[in-house]
Amino acid sequence: MKKSWFLLITLLVFQLAGAPAVTREPKKTKLNEVTLADLPKEGRDTLVTIKQGGPFPYKQDGTVFGNFERRLPEKSRGYYREYTVPKPGSRDRGARRIIVGREGEYYYTDDHYQTFQRIRQ
Repeated sequence: MKKSWFLLITLLVFQLAGAPAVTREPKKTKLNEVTLADLPKEGRDTLVTIKQGGPFPYKQDGTVFGNFERRLPEKSRGYYREYTVPKPGSRDRGARRIIVGREGEYYYTDDHYQTFQRIRQ
């Protein structure tokens, strides 16, 4: 009985002292790839427009992508930019995007940031 009390008090002291209860490894992001040929036509067109520097059809294009869901490799704020991949017949921007990293990597999502595929060029 004394041992269990001692263990409980020791755990409480560590908790109150701010010692981490569990140490986590940094999250490693493993992404599938998609080829240019597998992108929808609008995705290929958007990629050409990005590489040409515009003009872009939406004012949000080229803005910072925060990666708040942490589905892309973790980088500093401002590392990623997002661009709309229009969907024919859609009345709004839709869910499709190309995300560009500062080092020239490209990612595609068709489900509004739930999943990503790295674009293999």
